[in-house]
Amino acid sequence: MSSRVDASSITVRSARADEVDQIGTLTLDAYTADGYLGPDSSGYAASLADAASRLRSADLLVAVDADDTLLGTVTLALPGSDYAEISREGELEFRMLAVAPTARNRGIGEALIRAVFDRARELGLPRVVLCSSQNMAPAHRLYERLGFTRLPDRDWSPGPKVHLIAFELDLPDA
Repeated sequence: MSSRVDASSITVRSARADEVDQIGTLTLDAYTADGYLGPDSSGYAASLADAASRLRSADLLVAVDADDTLLGTVTLALPGSDYAEISREGELEFRMLAVAPTARNRGIGEALIRAVFDRARELGLPRVVLCSSQNMAPAHRLYERLGFTRLPDRDWSPGPKVHLIAFELDLPDA
């Protein structure tokens, strides 16, 4: 059983170009380990693995330990950008939050989301939004614990058998 990591022992920073292959593998491994990719998911699996495109078209963050080992990642998208799905003016959207299966239950996901909050504040954006597969209950518990609430009017389906539910958080000090 992993122990919760001290926030001071991990760093969340912008991804580097030399890390994209490893980030793509980490993201794909995380979604696969949780059973979120089925036989009809080959297109989405390719998107998860393509961290190089995310680095070019979005703000790609990573969580690393003191040895610079990748522990997790998240993609940030502004409204109208290539990776934005539900964001509107004044909102920062995050997607593809992933924690390495070997780094679970150590606070990595929370650290990444808190870095999203920091980036939204830096950009002067008062709201953070996301959408998530309806079956990602562990992630939903984390979002709710951090103050996110459901945003059902932005729920949507990108394809058959895939229903995404939306969440929002108004940053109190943005």
